Amino acid sequence: MAFWQRLREDIYSVFDRDPAARNVFEVLTAYPGMHAVLFHRLNHSLWNRGLKWLARFLSSTARFLTGIEIHPGAKIGRRFFIDHGMGVVIGETAEIGDDCTLYQGVTLGGTSWNKGKRHPTLGNNVVIGAGAKVLGPFKVGDNARIGSNSVVIKEVPANATVVGVPGRVVEAGGATDDVRREIARKLGFDAYGATPDLPDPEAHAINQMLDHIHALDRTVRQLCQTLRDAGIEPGELRLPELSGCALHSAASQEGWSEPDDPGTATADRKAGASD
Repeated sequence: MAFWQRLREDIYSVFDRDPAARNVFEVLTAYPGMHAVLFHRLNHSLWNRGLKWLARFLSSTARFLTGIEIHPGAKIGRRFFIDHGMGVVIGETAEIGDDCTLYQGVTLGGTSWNKGKRHPTLGNNVVIGAGAKVLGPFKVGDNARIGSNSVVIKEVPANATVVGVPGRVVEAGGATDDVRREIARKLGFDAYGATPDLPDPEAHAINQMLDHIHALDRTVRQLCQTLRDAGIEPGELRLPELSGCALHSAASQEGWSEPDDPGTATADRKAGASD
């Protein structure tokens, strides 16, 4: 009975996370992620019974058929979903909680040749985007999101979003449960580990510095004008133009706005100088 209950949960988890799924027959026959999970349930049982060669042989067969490699020693929770799946690799000592989602090209790998715990542990409701690499024996907290093509080699706190190479936390937990539920209702499922307003930490940091530089530029011009009003000539102020150097994140919808008119930007600077 437990097998059929798990199978039912696995099938309906696909409908919850893939809008392309149309019916149960299609999910059972045309979803390699589902096939890989079913193979792993069998292989993991054989592994625990000491039939390790048979478990490895069947896992290699599953990799050949699905393009997804899951070591039979890996521990996987309920309602696990692998979308598309080609190139996914899950190591021997990896542990995956309930309601987790992986996309194509994800690696849950190790960074050591020593025996023992070498692979990551995922909490519940973790989403890992396409091509992301999570490497090492650390914990990824509940409800964490790892963006596509990120490389994560350190522990990820619960409710955090990680992007970049190396991975950087761009938002962490701390909100109340009510706020989190409202955000989940508003955004829905975070496909590929990316929300519509996912920030770029590098672009954010550089843009913050640019804002600071613009403020300093305005202050220096005001000081020069004050010195001229006092009869002191500070000399010609030669500063390079900063227009057009702001960074826009490709992951954020706010980043795709029309660029400022160079003429307008120049007029704004001249107005600032005359203030």
